[in-house]
Amino acid sequence: MKYDQRTFFVLIALIGGLAIFSSTLSKTPVLPLFAHALNASPAEIGWIVMASTIPGVLISYPAGALSDQLGQRRLLLASLVVFATAPFLYLLIETPWQLMAVRFYHGFATAIFGTVASAAIAARYTADRAAKLSTYSSITIVGRSIAPFLGGFLISLASFNAVYIACAISGVLALGAGLLLRDHDPTPTAKQEWPPFWASLTTVLRDRSIMLVSGVEAAQYLVFGAIEAFIALYAASLGIPAWQIGVILGVQLVSIVFAKPLMGRVSDRVGRKQIIIPGLLIGAASVALLPLASSFFVLAGLSLLFGIGFATVTSSTAALVADLTQNGRYGSSMGVLRTVMDVGQSIGPVLTGWMIGMAGYGSAFTLLAAILVLAALLLGLVFKQKKTGGTHPAQRDQI
Repeated sequence: MKYDQRTFFVLIALIGGLAIFSSTLSKTPVLPLFAHALNASPAEIGWIVMASTIPGVLISYPAGALSDQLGQRRLLLASLVVFATAPFLYLLIETPWQLMAVRFYHGFATAIFGTVASAAIAARYTADRAAKLSTYSSITIVGRSIAPFLGGFLISLASFNAVYIACAISGVLALGAGLLLRDHDPTPTAKQEWPPFWASLTTVLRDRSIMLVSGVEAAQYLVFGAIEAFIALYAASLGIPAWQIGVILGVQLVSIVFAKPLMGRVSDRVGRKQIIIPGLLIGAASVALLPLASSFFVLAGLSLLFGIGFATVTSSTAALVADLTQNGRYGSSMGVLRTVMDVGQSIGPVLTGWMIGMAGYGSAFTLLAAILVLAALLLGLVFKQKKTGGTHPAQRDQI
């Protein structure tokens, strides 16, 4: 079979779906239940959950920068080795601290793979960059959404070990498919002077445009992480039954899966600003209205609207960063984007939980809406209105 761009996209989407499915299966809903079965305290469970997010902050940029220097295939395979081996380690765990250590190791897989896969797609596609990035993201979301159902079923039917064996099967399949990958450029930056690592980081960090878009992405994921953590508790406080809460969360996920590729294609045609700013305002409106919701149908509608806003923003942010990237440093710029994004997503639940404890759900949701509005205003103020030299719509808006 000829290895063309279509073949690459099908392959990277397959690998991403399998890898993210395996990763999600290892934590939802099995992780807290397994930790509890190991007699972990609530504080220890919190650290266990957080352990896998730390590598995202630590390794996203280095992984992206190294992929610029060494080629994306090597870094993708390194992450897939972790995806394939980590599930077997869960079978050996006997204490909460061992579980924390394995979660930390497992976290490197998603941190490396997410950054480098995005960079690989951005490097290969220009005219339909946002569409390809969004379609890939939606495929991984499908894998992420199936995992909790299968995990719960396997725990009920068999045991925790059955879940991790399923994780291992999916991880090994992802590694097997990964062996078929080829680099877009076997020596992408071989002619650069060493050390390119710090030079690339300095270049990206000094690029006000990339850092601003990364900040917008962080704001969006801050709110997403907060809503993901607390909308269920808010609905429960209104007396809404558990099965309806599942539907409220489910419609949001479905809206993201279907809206993201569509909005990515629109972004490729009309430009990034015309997509990102309305998406932020849609999200802000849906969150601001949450304190006024008191029924299942209203909450489900607002959750659906928030999902559309989130999909609209995130369909274009990574593509815009790629548009702004110079000298082919896609790995470096995507690494910075994901690092800032991870920081935002980590802050969201903590900030919101503090606000709810201090002033209640109404004030917390109002603050989250204000963050999105501020991001939209800031982005709107600094977008230059003139066209650049390129003719492609995606390159019309420079910050």
